[in-house]
Amino acid sequence: ATQQLNPNADVLKSGQASLMNINAARGLQDVLKSNLGPKGTLKMLVGGAGDIKLTKDGNTLLHEMQIQNPTACMIARIATAQDDITGDGTTSAVLVVGEMMKQAERHLSDGVHPRLLCEGIELAKTSLLEYIDRTALVKDCADRDLLLQIAQCSLRTKMHRELADMFTAICVDAVLTIRKPDTPLDLHMVEIMHMQHKAGTDSRLVKGLVLDHGGRHPGMPKQLSKARVLTINYDLEYMRSEVNSGFYYSNAEEREKMVQAERKWVDDKTKLIIDLKRKACGEGETMVVINQKGIDPLALDLLAKEGILALRRAKRRNMERITLACGGEQVNSIDDMTPEVLGYAEEVSEQTLGE
Repeated sequence: ATQQLNPNADVLKSGQASLMNINAARGLQDVLKSNLGPKGTLKMLVGGAGDIKLTKDGNTLLHEMQIQNPTACMIARIATAQDDITGDGTTSAVLVVGEMMKQAERHLSDGVHPRLLCEGIELAKTSLLEYIDRTALVKDCADRDLLLQIAQCSLRTKMHRELADMFTAICVDAVLTIRKPDTPLDLHMVEIMHMQHKAGTDSRLVKGLVLDHGGRHPGMPKQLSKARVLTINYDLEYMRSEVNSGFYYSNAEEREKMVQAERKWVDDKTKLIIDLKRKACGEGETMVVINQKGIDPLALDLLAKEGILALRRAKRRNMERITLACGGEQVNSIDDMTPEVLGYAEEVSEQTLGE
């Protein structure tokens, strides 16, 4: 019946099918066993477009490989589940499965039924879980030295020693920074930003927020301290109408009046922000404006003259993080601004990498 559905399908008897599945598991084991541990070798992966990737991570290798055998695909899913739950141990999981299949092949050749082997593996799994629960030790998860040892054990198997030790401290400090007592960790509060202009050893942890855009006016300050943070989602530029409409004028004076009216609308909204700064900021304090929408050049000039750093077209995820990190709340209407909606940051600075 299988041959009628797919003439190219391979049809094997039960014994041959078992051997084929075992060979698939052993094949994956042979590929990954040289990756295990800090002395493991790097694998070079070349993509179809010629891009090159060097890695020792078992999960990355299994995702990049073109696996056709269904048994090998199932083992690759085991590694994916292991990576999702613990973030490490993918290579070990594949090697354990491969070794179990190798031992199962010996018993199958002696005539043991596969069902008995499966029952034996289940009994062994139950006994192993009981042993782990019985011998487990309770540790303080906030102990930095313990966390450093755990992270170092994982990272040294994936990159060279100097880089692994540096990233160990970065990872542990990042997690401890966002940790809140009696609250599950939200790892989305840690962002990895790729900067193409420097080496991997120049990586560092910023205990704050890093936005991948800066001020769009040369006169704006690059370094601020004691800054009140205003997050808004409001257009500070001339907005096009959402419907097809037109404005008609018969002479140059009418056109000039229309331009002035548009300019006045933006300037009035910008002056509301400047008035809020004068009202809310005390001596030695300044203001940062982060807008999810646009700010036109003339409005930027007004804000720069007042010593305000303004960022435009910020990403939505950054807007959410700013209110969580600095306090305050996002404003969707300029007319509703009060000093209570402002957040606070001890230090704000702008740095340029590369050109």
